[in-house]
Amino acid sequence: MTARLRWFAAVLIFLALPAIAAKAPADALEGLNRKDGFFEVWTDAAKGRVLLGVERLDTPFLLVSSLPHGLGSNDVGLDRGQPGNVREVEFRRAGPRLLLVERNTRFTASSSNSAERTSVHEAFAESVLWSGEVVPSTKSDRVLVDFSTFLLGDRHGVADRLDDTKQGKYSVDKERSAVLVDQARSFPDNTELEALLTFQGDGKGDFVRQVSMDPASLSLRQHLSLVRFPAAGYVPLPYHPASGGFSQGGYDFSQPLATSLEQRLQPRFRLEKINPGPAPSAVKKPIVFYLDPGTPEPVRSALLDGANWWKTAFEKAGYIDAFRAELLPAGADPMDIRYNTILWVHRATRGWSYGAALTDPRTGEIIKGAVTLGSQRVRQDILIAEALLAPYGAAAAQQRQPQAEAMALARLRQLAAHEVGHALGFAHNFAASRGGNGSVLDYPHPLLRLDDKGEVSLQDAYGIGVGRWDEFVVAHAYGEFPRGEEDKARAELRRQIAAAGVDYISDADARASGAAHPDGVLWDYGSNSLNSFDQLLAVRRRALQNFNTGVLPPQRQLGEIEARLVPLYLLHRYQTEAVARLLGGASYRYGLAGDTVAGTKPVAAGEQRAALERLVRNLSASELALPANVLDILTPPGNDYDRSREYFATRSAPVFDPLAAAAAASAQTLQFLFDPARLNRLAWQQAREPAQPGIADLMSTTFRGTWQRDAAGDSAPGAAAVQIAANWTTLDALLQLLDGGSLNAPVEAEVRSQLKNWQQWLGSSAGTPAQTANRHQAAELIGKYLADPKSVKLRALPAVPPGAPI
Repeated sequence: MTARLRWFAAVLIFLALPAIAAKAPADALEGLNRKDGFFEVWTDAAKGRVLLGVERLDTPFLLVSSLPHGLGSNDVGLDRGQPGNVREVEFRRAGPRLLLVERNTRFTASSSNSAERTSVHEAFAESVLWSGEVVPSTKSDRVLVDFSTFLLGDRHGVADRLDDTKQGKYSVDKERSAVLVDQARSFPDNTELEALLTFQGDGKGDFVRQVSMDPASLSLRQHLSLVRFPAAGYVPLPYHPASGGFSQGGYDFSQPLATSLEQRLQPRFRLEKINPGPAPSAVKKPIVFYLDPGTPEPVRSALLDGANWWKTAFEKAGYIDAFRAELLPAGADPMDIRYNTILWVHRATRGWSYGAALTDPRTGEIIKGAVTLGSQRVRQDILIAEALLAPYGAAAAQQRQPQAEAMALARLRQLAAHEVGHALGFAHNFAASRGGNGSVLDYPHPLLRLDDKGEVSLQDAYGIGVGRWDEFVVAHAYGEFPRGEEDKARAELRRQIAAAGVDYISDADARASGAAHPDGVLWDYGSNSLNSFDQLLAVRRRALQNFNTGVLPPQRQLGEIEARLVPLYLLHRYQTEAVARLLGGASYRYGLAGDTVAGTKPVAAGEQRAALERLVRNLSASELALPANVLDILTPPGNDYDRSREYFATRSAPVFDPLAAAAAASAQTLQFLFDPARLNRLAWQQAREPAQPGIADLMSTTFRGTWQRDAAGDSAPGAAAVQIAANWTTLDALLQLLDGGSLNAPVEAEVRSQLKNWQQWLGSSAGTPAQTANRHQAAELIGKYLADPKSVKLRALPAVPPGAPI
């Protein structure tokens, strides 16, 4: 090339440079908004994207999901504000991609030997949750990745929950989902991100149809918190079974050979005194719970009052101004991991409330407390109070109506304290209320009584303030003791609370219908189950005598009188359960081999026999038949109104069915009386101690109180028919028991033998025409079942309207 040509080419290149520069690709972050914090966040409003700048790879942090907007179904359980699991995750680079990996925290080694730790790490699988392409940029010194596809995935398990509750198969429709870039926030120790997720499904489930505008298209919000591990300095608390706390843990393969691999810690907040030591001191950072500002009055004041009861327990444990509950500040996001929250959550139907403690999986340190209070359950308390008082239209209406609301608000105070207690790390104690107001961590039944005039009284229906057990659990978990004497000090606390007669029984030993511990009772009522049963039946009897249209506000449709009857007719349902705990019951304590007496102690024979008599009394027309004043006012639902599951079922539609109600009430008792675990225990207890009641006692007492009972002396209308309905439910329950296959072989043999005796008596006895016909048909059914169980189609027990939560 000549010099002239070279010069000409250079000129062309020079002239083309602006065009070449104009076509050069822009930096990927050009025009994006940047938010500094734990993760660097870049938001792209135009494309609906969120990019993360990762400063440190291979460095664990915490990932937490939650639902800012929920489904609204108590039965499905995807509530507004619901927190998800806490995951330990980290970003790792694999060539051009970033992997988000969940570490396996269930199996570890605490050894100082790095090779031993590595061997455990390599033995159990991790989980790669997501991967994304690294985004090159000169505008950030961090490793960049477009995190949008992760945000648009179902990280909370919504689809699984819908499937588990039989609502159908749902999946995220990405075309109708979006990253909410305006909700992205980043702070020094946490980054908060959010997306709108639309789940597509067939929409045929009853619960989704109940709450959604289009059940085939469910749009919820998913929030993700990326959280820095808490700073060093927190001291994990080893879990003790009698501590009253929750536990978390895993398997530590570096433990000595004589030590259990399973190691548990008790969750608690970090609470540090300004002046360390046992003496009282203010704290560096108090525990603050923030109430949902959407909570209306007078509920708001009641919830704040109840939640703040915990101040007293912390003060007695030596902490000054260590706890408080207050209204959430304006502009604060309740999903932000930095806020402990109490949310007032609406659902289509009443349901449970919850208190959750989100913890560091390594240490048990609570990083957020999240309380969910269902807004509709307070209306059930008012309904129960109105059914008891019949305050509308009565001469004393002005006095009775405020009593109903006062009882409901008193229950709300206790509820707030209860759920905050869970968020502080404490478990249920269903034995604490045996001594009165022993703990807000029990389930309280309203303390009902008859006053001096024989009328139902709601005065002091619920306790006020935390109880002695609550003070114990705070001191045991949070108390500061002389260095080196912590174990000894906590052991002394456990000794003192046991010596005070406050026992501890939690969920695993209280919820099953065949549970054994006599004090493991939900919604129990007083210190003596037998006396309290009699007392509550007296209250029920008086309230039924007074039952009239005044139980219903005048502006409500008449069909709702039935809904008011249900909790009154079943008022004794929980005390029935308490009495059942005595039959085949046995007491025991939680503890360690080195500090607790081992073994179980059966309930005394006299108490067991008294319990059996009371349970069978529940199956008699004297308790089941409704008085005329009740039967005469029950009215079918009005046009466009239906009976819900809060009503008794009816086979006499559209009118109320007294026999179906009696059968449901009988089934309520029989699920406890004929629980197979209870019968197995009865047989064994009598084998060891002949004075104890056994299978023959149970069967003969039940038969005498049902099929052999003559209801002629019962004055209530239709008592004889009601007794026959209860008899059939009893036989159905007994055949279901045999058909379940859960009885020990000798126990099943004795039940069958006793049932044969029933058959013989029923087949040969005579009475009224109705009695004779039903007895002979029952004998025929028994004979057919005993000869060939497969030839008989057993009737399912009637559904019992829900009681809890109250």
